[in-house]
Amino acid sequence: MTAAAERSLLSRVLANAGVLLSGKAANAVLSLAYIAVAARALGVREVGVLILINAFAQLIGEVVKFNAWQTVLHYGAAPVAEGDRPRFQQVMRFTLFLDAVSGLVGVTLAVACALAFGPRLGWTPADSPAAALYGLTILVMAPSTAIGLLRLFDRFDLIAAQAPVSSVVRLAGSGAALLAGASLTGFLAAWALGTVVAFVYLAVAAVRETRRRGLLAGFRWRGPMVAGLPGAWRFAWATNLASSLDAAFTHAITLMVGALMGPAPAALWRIGRQVADALAKPARLLIPALYPELARLHVTEGEGAMRRLALQVGLIGGGVGVLLLVITALFGRPLLSLVMGEAFAAAGTVMTWQVAAAVIGILALPMEPLLVSLGRPGDVVKVRLAVAVILLAALPAAVSAWGLTGAGASLVAAMAALALGMFAMLQRRAGRATVGAPQERACADDPAQAKGGK
Repeated sequence: MTAAAERSLLSRVLANAGVLLSGKAANAVLSLAYIAVAARALGVREVGVLILINAFAQLIGEVVKFNAWQTVLHYGAAPVAEGDRPRFQQVMRFTLFLDAVSGLVGVTLAVACALAFGPRLGWTPADSPAAALYGLTILVMAPSTAIGLLRLFDRFDLIAAQAPVSSVVRLAGSGAALLAGASLTGFLAAWALGTVVAFVYLAVAAVRETRRRGLLAGFRWRGPMVAGLPGAWRFAWATNLASSLDAAFTHAITLMVGALMGPAPAALWRIGRQVADALAKPARLLIPALYPELARLHVTEGEGAMRRLALQVGLIGGGVGVLLLVITALFGRPLLSLVMGEAFAAAGTVMTWQVAAAVIGILALPMEPLLVSLGRPGDVVKVRLAVAVILLAALPAAVSAWGLTGAGASLVAAMAALALGMFAMLQRRAGRATVGAPQERACADDPAQAKGGK
């Protein structure tokens, strides 16, 4: 690949990230607004319960769902490039099946766990029925196939609108709940409605874009799903496990803080994390923009070009992240006081730890999509599993000894370990040849499948 072509590729990644940023920046403001409305209406403890129930549903959704959008990119890029509509529809049929099954399993698990274990997670038995009903949103929480299709078609502008759509509905619903003097249940209903509306928007957008390209003509729900897609189930399970383990760094920590310290500290942790994520979002958005380009390079150029692009993105994202860390350290506490009220200013210290962890994650993030795009999601799972187990094992002692600061420091240590682990995996097989079709490389990763499963 020529230097001009590499610059063009990086420019496209940055442009797509910029499109996503436009939506995420708006969503960051809207998210803080609807949480602020809930905080002022419910108080620290009740908003803590609201946050815990939302984190619980998101955790279950993350654990059970297949990251079908990665499967769409990995197996769908070549059929689209080659004009092979039947094979592309086969990939889509498979990922829609994954979405449906994981959604049903998630809803069943969430309802059962909310009713059986809710009080142990930080809310009272009286709140458990509302938490169980909120768990129904898992069915529409992550339209992964739709996201994968829009990313494959470079329609990042449509994806960028999803989160603001949800947040606008949540803000309007929270405002109505505030004016009506609604309880926790009213705010849960407003948040659930936002999830449903965003799902409908994204599903309709994906169908329209797929039909516009003539890729839905002749589509049938019944038909082959994985025949001729070597390693498809293995790839799907590996990305599912990676996504599940990633939840340990987000929703699981919120729930653990709630279980160990109560709803109020959990609210401080989650609000700090919300602001930290919003500040780090500009750099993190380089990663979803990177995935489609890596998938295309995997088909056309090979591992060398993929590594160079990932390095460029990591350095750019890390530079932005360091700047945001400085801003957080200087202005984080006043910002929380202004937006949430003085009672939430205590989250300022832990928020600085959370942003520091996010910066480390930003520097390391290109390594994960690089491994996945090379057909090596199993390596991602190994690293995430080891780090998640150590984090969750050490977190209770850290929280008991140092409170929220202990949780923040544990998160920083975990992200550093994750970065080093991903780097070690890439270096361990750095010389491996990767030129060829992505399906062939996925097959090569699994000797049993390379030999026809014998």
